[in-house]
Amino acid sequence: MNDEQQKLDLYLSHRGELINYAAGIVGCRTMAEDVVQEAYLRFHRPADRPDVATPVGYLFRIVRNLAVDWSRRLTLERRHIDVCETPPAVAESRPSPEEEVASRQELQLVMDALAELPERTRLALELHRFGGFTMEQIGTRLNLSATSAHNLIHQALAHCQSRVRADRRMLPGEQAKR
Repeated sequence: MNDEQQKLDLYLSHRGELINYAAGIVGCRTMAEDVVQEAYLRFHRPADRPDVATPVGYLFRIVRNLAVDWSRRLTLERRHIDVCETPPAVAESRPSPEEEVASRQELQLVMDALAELPERTRLALELHRFGGFTMEQIGTRLNLSATSAHNLIHQALAHCQSRVRADRRMLPGEQAKR
């Protein structure tokens, strides 16, 4: 079957069947139409092989192979991309006014707790948390061992945590939440 018109006639006469066949594989009639159209382009393309004995069977085989490939590709894409028609509702990422006030109050509690610490302990914590210094660097800077620097930081964190916990109990907003 070398004649282009014969190939087109064969395709058009079996197009409905091909779409139904592809739709059963891909699960969507619209995609099935795309598969069948692609199959026709491949069927119509001049090939270096001799004529096929059953051109209708060959056309169905092309449709089947393409439909299976499309189904696999869709499955893979759905695994990696959450495909949905309407995007899910997303909460606003900005904190509420109440959360902002609570965060500011908590920050003030931490600042007050830091002010209560001995200079060396406060400095060790600030160097570690805000400066990104390692224990060894802090120890060198404060003339301490790395272990002593670690202990100072641990003491400072424990003090700040206990102050925040204690003062939180006294905040009016926190009592209402309990």
